Amino acid sequence: MEQKLFDLIYASVLAKEHTYDGIYYTCVRTTRIFCRPSCRARTPYPQNVRFVNSPEEAMKLGFRPCKRCKPEEAGELGPDEIMAAKADHLIEQGLSRPVTLNILAGQLAVSPFHLQKVYKRVKGYSPAEYLQSVRMKEAKKLLAQDGPTVAMISRAVGFRSPSHFTVWFKREAGCSPRDYRELYMEGDRV
Repeated sequence: MEQKLFDLIYASVLAKEHTYDGIYYTCVRTTRIFCRPSCRARTPYPQNVRFVNSPEEAMKLGFRPCKRCKPEEAGELGPDEIMAAKADHLIEQGLSRPVTLNILAGQLAVSPFHLQKVYKRVKGYSPAEYLQSVRMKEAKKLLAQDGPTVAMISRAVGFRSPSHFTVWFKREAGCSPRDYRELYMEGDRV
């Protein structure tokens, strides 16, 4: 491997970037472990690193897969991205039930602190922010229909009381649920 390419890939290892994930794998001579370039483990010294093109090649050379980044598992997503995607799915599926960081962390078998840190690093926003956006999207979708009442919608998006939902909706959307529905029905498509 030419030095310029090595330096580019090693720079992504230093920055823990996903640029070369699935394209190259970082083999560490001193530990005999191979990782994804974006692995959060301690960064190896450049003289101890060798890059290969596949997990199979790394294993043929006598390296074992990292337990943290699981480079042998197929797919571009590493364990952190998979955890964030699972959290998103749980939020979307559990919208009508209470959703807290502790509940999500318990369902994913990680600590709330770890989930918050990983999710925010992967997504750029917190699980709570995502929950609020999903709730708002669903509330607006239901308000655009003629059938469900505000009380029914408030329960469907995870609020215990219609008054709490109304205060939240007004703060987030700038108008009450009833006003939103009227504007939508008039054709303003808020």
